[in-house]
Amino acid sequence: MKKMLKTLTASLALAGNLFLQPAAAANLCLDTRDIASSTSKDGKVLVFKMKDGRTLVNRLQGYCPNLKFNGFAWKLPTGTSQACENESTLTTLAGAQTCTLGKFAPS
Repeated sequence: MKKMLKTLTASLALAGNLFLQPAAAANLCLDTRDIASSTSKDGKVLVFKMKDGRTLVNRLQGYCPNLKFNGFAWKLPTGTSQACENESTLTTLAGAQTCTLGKFAPS
């Protein structure tokens, strides 16, 4: 009986934690075909000018100094043109550094 109560108490505590945790927000993704231009002045922040007139800023997850020179190429899964915050990567054309996107924010 005592063991059954411990198991029940542990199960209820676990179930309670599942309901109290906030739902994870989905990462924002950009269709790379909708990007008009992109620039980085410091290798830490990448600014995207979109074809619809919006400007989005992305604070990269690390320092990518070669991003200031000669641009980059996306490293996206085959068959997609979606670049998603906190998961998509790019490679600089100068020095072949790999950089990972952080969160997008409006400029």
